[in-house]
Amino acid sequence: MIEVRVFAVALDTAGQHVVLLKPVVEHPDGELVVPIWIGPQEATSILIATQGQEVPRPLSHDLMKSLLDALGARVEQVEVTRIDGGTFYAEITLVTPAGRQTVDARPSDAIALAVRARATIGVADEVVLEAGIPADFADPRPDEVKLEEFKEFLEDVDPEDFRG
Repeated sequence: MIEVRVFAVALDTAGQHVVLLKPVVEHPDGELVVPIWIGPQEATSILIATQGQEVPRPLSHDLMKSLLDALGARVEQVEVTRIDGGTFYAEITLVTPAGRQTVDARPSDAIALAVRARATIGVADEVVLEAGIPADFADPRPDEVKLEEFKEFLEDVDPEDFRG
């Protein structure tokens, strides 16, 4: 298992939400991220949790965390365990009064819960090898960076520079 963190939640070129998971320690194959496509509600939930925002009413993942707390359980870790036919699978490991329990989950739900619980997020080595892409390809802000550079250029440009 490779420990990861949520690097970003972004939109792909087709407008689909994707969570980008980046290894905490650089991978031997270079700087990689694992993109996992998720639904818009899960994307919003993950963003709210990673940014530390408060919501007036609990979202589903807040409710899940509250239920676990009320039962004396805690999320120890989540792991993206495999890919089968393009579908990612995950497991949530809980520490409960009855002992350690592992629960099957969608990666998006597992990640949203892990962020709230400040639990370790891991990705199986095989999943990183199969789905990992160079981090440069997954920069969620390339257009923003280009826009900022263009704005800076416009601030410093002199129209005389373009006269022949």
